[in-house]
Amino acid sequence: MNIVVDTSVIVAVLLNEPVKASLIEVTVNATLCAPTSLHWEIGNAFSAMFKQKRLSLDDAQKALRIYKQIPLNLVDVDLGKSVRISSDQGVYAYDAYFIACAHKLHAPILSLDKGLKLAATQAGIKLLEVT
Repeated sequence: MNIVVDTSVIVAVLLNEPVKASLIEVTVNATLCAPTSLHWEIGNAFSAMFKQKRLSLDDAQKALRIYKQIPLNLVDVDLGKSVRISSDQGVYAYDAYFIACAHKLHAPILSLDKGLKLAATQAGIKLLEVT
């Protein structure tokens, strides 16, 4: 089964957030998918954490080594469709890419981002929840 995982999920796993075990449990035996923008979004999330003094460069580099080991199916999504989703749902393009990816794969989204979860639901995308 394909599952679209967003940046919040990957960052939570990489940084050993308390929800990590639940995220891994939900995704066991699934194919993890994300739009190709995921790489850049991980970098952006880390840069924001640098500014907030929540992450050191050494910790980010360790996390990136782990990230490279995660088996991810990166999917090209249609930019025009993503822009339409952004307009329709009132979300940033980055969130629209995940919704477009889920549409393309007919797959649910796993996210910790409330805004993305709301927009995905409104776009008719099934959500996976962690306990």
